[in-house]
Amino acid sequence: MDTAQTWQTHEVLNQFDEFRDFHLLEADPALGEALRRNGAHAHVDSLSRYARQLGRGETWDLAEQANRHTPELHRFDARGRIIDAVEFHPSWHALMGLYRQQGLISLPFEDSRPGRWSAWAAGFYMHGQVEQGTLCPATMTTAAIPLLQKEPVLWQQLRDKLYSPVYDARDVPVHEKASIWLGMGMTEKQGGSDVRANTTVAMPVSAGGRGGEYLLRGHKWFYSAPMCDAHLVVARMGEGGGQACFYVPRWRPDDSRNAVRVQRLKDKVGNRSNSSSEVEFEDAWGILMGEEGRGIPTIIEMATYTRLNCVLGSAAILRSATTQALAYARRRQVFGRLLAEQPLMRSVLADLALESEAALQIAMRLAQAYEGDADPLDRAWKRIMTPAAKFWVCKRTVELAGEAMEVLGGNGYVDTGVMARLFREAPVNSIWEGSGNVMCLDVLRAIARDPDSAQALLGDLLDMASGDALLQARAHALARRLSGPPEALEAQARRLVQDLVLLAQACLLRRHGPAAMADGFTATRLGDSQGAMVAGAFDPAGLDIQAILQRCLPA
Repeated sequence: MDTAQTWQTHEVLNQFDEFRDFHLLEADPALGEALRRNGAHAHVDSLSRYARQLGRGETWDLAEQANRHTPELHRFDARGRIIDAVEFHPSWHALMGLYRQQGLISLPFEDSRPGRWSAWAAGFYMHGQVEQGTLCPATMTTAAIPLLQKEPVLWQQLRDKLYSPVYDARDVPVHEKASIWLGMGMTEKQGGSDVRANTTVAMPVSAGGRGGEYLLRGHKWFYSAPMCDAHLVVARMGEGGGQACFYVPRWRPDDSRNAVRVQRLKDKVGNRSNSSSEVEFEDAWGILMGEEGRGIPTIIEMATYTRLNCVLGSAAILRSATTQALAYARRRQVFGRLLAEQPLMRSVLADLALESEAALQIAMRLAQAYEGDADPLDRAWKRIMTPAAKFWVCKRTVELAGEAMEVLGGNGYVDTGVMARLFREAPVNSIWEGSGNVMCLDVLRAIARDPDSAQALLGDLLDMASGDALLQARAHALARRLSGPPEALEAQARRLVQDLVLLAQACLLRRHGPAAMADGFTATRLGDSQGAMVAGAFDPAGLDIQAILQRCLPA
């Protein structure tokens, strides 16, 4: 017998690679429509080039590599000097460079053209379909800009570096860098979401006060992206004082390393390409931002922006999972037929498609509200619907990423595929920047503090629901429920916020989407099928399933 014989026990058939090498914008009619609707015409060509670049197979390879070769902490150099450096795989830097070069970090604040927020949201959303971890430092850097703009001295020093499209990965003092990234440090062991329980103390170096120098002593249990060039940190003003917000760079003004000691990197379920850490402040140098004792309102302003990113990030994960599932089902044969031709699978895929577009519609409406912040109605959408959408879209993405994984069967459940990464990634946006309960209570607080805004929002939904008796009835019923005493609303806050978001999504689809999407979403979420506990558990009679699937991903 020839020992060199190559055995061939079977032929590989009916197996298909993941969906790659496609144009993310051209494959997404709803996104293109939102950009045109929101006046982002001047940005479309640039976004189209980015969509093509993101969709290439080599970019998906970078995403896989960045999540397989995770960051490594180096506490000391070869001679024992403390460096607290985090080493990343080259794929991480390549992806960070792609995002930076697109100009998305500063686009909403540097550009004055219409549609800038929608253009930024579209770029963030498309990037998040391919790789998510790199969006963590991007999120915090963008969200820090409006806070820093209120600090004239700091802003003068940092403006050009924040607006720069040049990626600079060097770990050197800020004044030597072409561009910088910012992180955030709020959470401590004993407090979690209760930032008022923080114990980290800041003591003035001399006179102190806004813009003054302080030394911080304490810890952060979650310190996002420790290799950022600086972090915005919440600390108490001396023993027993109120909380304040501080700008804490990696390097002191004298070019020595700041005393922010990285204890370890978090071993997270997902978001593996990105580093999250625990740190201790050993009299770390920082500058007071804002007023003494106003640290929580200051950092909450930043969180208002980062929560929008959570909505977009989860919508991106859901979109990516849905397109992967649909593309696979259109090629995979089971029991003699394509999966996408089988009635029950079509119901599941349609449910994913409906949820995905509804998430995109509300995310893009919110992005436009941030651009029109001077308008009372836009302010209502921004203040009330941002936490509401963060609660609902992030929650739904966790569940439906699992459904999309199931479409691929065992191929979806292995770490060599993108579906497993999307599934592990999905929960982070529900947890980060306030858990579900925190978001729902925030919605109730916003309504109680500004009932006029709540009325304006509900009025806008009623206007969009014009001609749809079911949606109008739902809007009136929700208004009555929300007018109840606050103490009676808290226990049912999740249901109230769920119903508010579902109504808003249905209204947006009725206003902006094709009839197939609006009818399908309304029937399955608010009609006789409401309350279905799993994807695809609805009666498809009367719904145009083929149009829904074609809208999601044109064949």
